[in-house]
Amino acid sequence: MEVLGYIAAMLIGLSLGLIGGGGSILTVPVLVYLIGLSPVISTAYSLFIVGLTSLVGSYKFYQKGLVSLKTAVVFGLPSIVAVFLTRRYLVPAIPENLFTVGDLVVTKGVMLMLLFAGLMVFASISMIRKKKTPEEPVDENIDKDPDVQHTDPAETHPKPKFNYGGILAEGLVVGTLTGLVGAGGGFLIIPALVLFSKLDMKMAVGTSLLIIAVKSLFGFIGDIYNYEIDWMFLGIFSLISIAGIFIGTFLSTRIHADKLKTSFGWFVLVMGIYIIIKEIFFA
Repeated sequence: MEVLGYIAAMLIGLSLGLIGGGGSILTVPVLVYLIGLSPVISTAYSLFIVGLTSLVGSYKFYQKGLVSLKTAVVFGLPSIVAVFLTRRYLVPAIPENLFTVGDLVVTKGVMLMLLFAGLMVFASISMIRKKKTPEEPVDENIDKDPDVQHTDPAETHPKPKFNYGGILAEGLVVGTLTGLVGAGGGFLIIPALVLFSKLDMKMAVGTSLLIIAVKSLFGFIGDIYNYEIDWMFLGIFSLISIAGIFIGTFLSTRIHADKLKTSFGWFVLVMGIYIIIKEIFFA
């Protein structure tokens, strides 16, 4: 099972490299069901793994001029505060046994896994759903050579226009959710950046990866105070996942990402339903 867990680490990075997201939603189930860690420590480790792999992924977008640093700061600050406070104070404060329904004892671990499974179901729907928006024009220079910059970035990617109230609220919600379940929440962040910051889709994806990286790593800092960390395991798992990103990025030019994303969405949906059934009926 542990060997399968390390293979899954490669697949997590592979999906991030191929479709720009989705892989982090599998990190907690892999750590719980294959590696055998508790749900609470798995959400902590997931923050580090997701943060580090997203940081590597965001660098590629940054090279292409597809990261809005100002948007990342405006959205990221409330999110960072929320995720740090959630991991440092809220998660440790949740009692081990929450309540009982018949013969089912809902523990902290069960609650976190059910919350995570719900997030998986919503994420899968966003991946399966067909988007009817017209394709955006592609800057040929970007795809051919990452070192070639835009002649005029403002023409290709409009300057962000911020709805500060919406960004603040969304940042707090996403940060708290990330702190509870240890997932990046890209499927929530990207629509928020498009809606509240008026970014185009490519810029939103790159900016989202940077936001996920920073807030996840800051959230993990809150866990260092509360749990004993197995740095050796965490480092090996993260490095395998990062290797998957590079392989996925290489394969992304040869594989149709939209079809792959839809198939991956169905897989995540099945996994989410499986976790719900397992935690309710077979915990």
